[in-house]
Amino acid sequence: MSHHFKETPENAITQSGIARVIPCKELDVGDPIKWLSLAIRDAMRAPGLTAFYGVLFAVIPWVIMYLVAMTGWHLVILPAIVCFMLVGPFLAAGLYDVSWEMEKGHKPTLRHSLRAMRRNATNEWGFAVLLMFMMIFWLRVASIIHALYPPYIENTLESLLPFLVLGSLVGAVFTVAMLFLTAFTQPILMERKVDLATAVLTSVNAVWVNKLPMLIWGAIIFSAVAIGFVTGFVGFIVLMPLVAYGSWHAYIDAIETKRARKYE
Repeated sequence: MSHHFKETPENAITQSGIARVIPCKELDVGDPIKWLSLAIRDAMRAPGLTAFYGVLFAVIPWVIMYLVAMTGWHLVILPAIVCFMLVGPFLAAGLYDVSWEMEKGHKPTLRHSLRAMRRNATNEWGFAVLLMFMMIFWLRVASIIHALYPPYIENTLESLLPFLVLGSLVGAVFTVAMLFLTAFTQPILMERKVDLATAVLTSVNAVWVNKLPMLIWGAIIFSAVAIGFVTGFVGFIVLMPLVAYGSWHAYIDAIETKRARKYE
């Protein structure tokens, strides 16, 4: 089980002076499995809302891939995957609300979940702008990598391998960085009316304190995204709501909230 909340250990993040850092727990390596099991429970308790958001998550990458097919630029697939992972936390707000409503003993509704972004609107939109800038930055980096690709060589696996490896390494580093920045930012902004800097620094600190459990959780998210793409986005209908529900329970388990919370 996770340890009790305590004062956040002093480190460069807490001493930055940019904003306050909300205390966090030290998680156990088995906690991501617990979050996943709680996510399955939430999905079974709200099948209609789960299916609605699942279809939404499936349609978005379908549109991305349709644009790829229209342009014929196959090397945009990897950047598109990372972009989808960037936008995911923002779109998952409605599913966070579903879990939160059930946690409070309320019946979740579509209208209530769609209005979730209004609780801390200014900072929620600030977070959206942050994601947009990160997405643009990644696309520019991907364009630079693509510019290094010689146009005169054949499109074989052997010739493409160096560029695929480079793109994968850069994408992995960028994805880990985004895990730090976004793991808990959205749920914090929903549950607390705090500023964006506080939410981001709290997320970074919580992931830093719990590197191994959060890397495991990040691997689960990446695997869900990969399975979704392999299955032609059909897998997103089930997997992305589970990731969103699990992320909410990860937040409840990792970050000090305004009320006590006990898992069943």
